[in-house]
Amino acid sequence: MSTVKIRNIVLGEGQPKIAVPNVGTNEEEILSFAKEIVAAKPDLMEWRIDYYAAGISDINKLISTSKKIRQIVDNLPILVTFRTKNEGGVLELSDDNYLNLLQAIIENRLGDAIDIELFHEEEKIKSLVQLAHNYNLVVIMSNHDFEKVPPKDVIVFRLKKMSELQADVVKMACMPHTAKDVLILLEATNEVHQAIENPLITMAMGDLGKVTRVSGQVFGSSLSFGAVGKTSAPGQLSITDLRNAENYLALHN
Repeated sequence: MSTVKIRNIVLGEGQPKIAVPNVGTNEEEILSFAKEIVAAKPDLMEWRIDYYAAGISDINKLISTSKKIRQIVDNLPILVTFRTKNEGGVLELSDDNYLNLLQAIIENRLGDAIDIELFHEEEKIKSLVQLAHNYNLVVIMSNHDFEKVPPKDVIVFRLKKMSELQADVVKMACMPHTAKDVLILLEATNEVHQAIENPLITMAMGDLGKVTRVSGQVFGSSLSFGAVGKTSAPGQLSITDLRNAENYLALHN
């Protein structure tokens, strides 16, 4: 597996890295959460801008807030994510508006990495990936299923498709209903880890899926999401619990 550098961290080597979501709904909350996140010392901060309605409706406000965040977090890498409603986000955007927003995020370089969802018009996705690379942003391509865990071959196909679309990192999250669902995701993760060069991120959500959030180093997932205060997905562990579990499971070659 090759590695991907996001500012000062490297995905795909050592223990899985830990990202903490910033889910502030206004600038004051966002900046306050940023300070708390820095104090918790994660590897990366995910700025979930779908929680920030005022910033989505005013790109200049989004840009201004991003500059204030950078002053607070200093050299901590920032992943900028607008999660669409269909994939678990909190704001509804048309396809065109979503894609235009991603273009603005890239061209104004609001972070070090950007999340691009797989299920949008393929040629436009390809164009955004190329644009992000032109601006030296890392692309994490993603797909989220909050209803179920798809069959293993579907998970494998989607993750490989993201790799074919030139994503730097590929991500899949889904909702298990049985222990077998969790095993399906872990088997798919292991298979894709052996098949592609990209670092990958997978997780099963909810209580059943908690094991997948801490076992990445065993099955090939390179990053997990922990919470400082408010979570952004069901089953998300606190950064403290996540770090303790990862250290306990650390592989020593």
